[in-house]
Amino acid sequence: MTDKIEERLDALYGAPPPGSEALERLHRKVQQWQEAIWYDALRDSAVGPLLVAVSDQGVVAVEFGTNEAGFVRELEARHGVTVLRSMDQVREAMSQILQYLSGDRRTFELDVDLRGSTDFQRKVLESAGAVPPGFVATYGEIAARIGQPQSARAVGQALARNPIPIIVPCHRVVAVNGSLTGYSGAGGIETKAHLLRLEGATIA
Repeated sequence: MTDKIEERLDALYGAPPPGSEALERLHRKVQQWQEAIWYDALRDSAVGPLLVAVSDQGVVAVEFGTNEAGFVRELEARHGVTVLRSMDQVREAMSQILQYLSGDRRTFELDVDLRGSTDFQRKVLESAGAVPPGFVATYGEIAARIGQPQSARAVGQALARNPIPIIVPCHRVVAVNGSLTGYSGAGGIETKAHLLRLEGATIA
């Protein structure tokens, strides 16, 4: 009798625990969820429709327009993670963007996730982010602030690839004569001018 009990105990504890494959799949799903990027669409705003994406580290992307499929593909290619639609995950970022565009907010209380950016791009974006609302800086000034005063053109190129416009305020960077040069968002320079006026900046 004792031998049979021991045999059954050995068989029980020596075998993989019941449901181990299911648990492993669940673990992979949880890990996938933790590493995911979530996005949602804002169909109407003062600057047109927007797509916004966040990770567990902060806002990853803001894009003008309604091309959700292209937005998702770009995020997957850039970050190599699962991209899921979730209103709840993006709610706070969306809320603050709407408050800003309605004139009820001047600064954002959001972390940003700049992974995938080069060191140079990161420095440029962080420097642009330090320009306060209502003020502007020139491309040359941003270049000087990051210690590369001869790189004004490269600064412009980095800002043109800003993955998080509005929140990272590349619209606050202007030409040396104060004129508004290209803006990658929908509406181009008109949108750039709108955002600057919203903030109370004096523009040429």
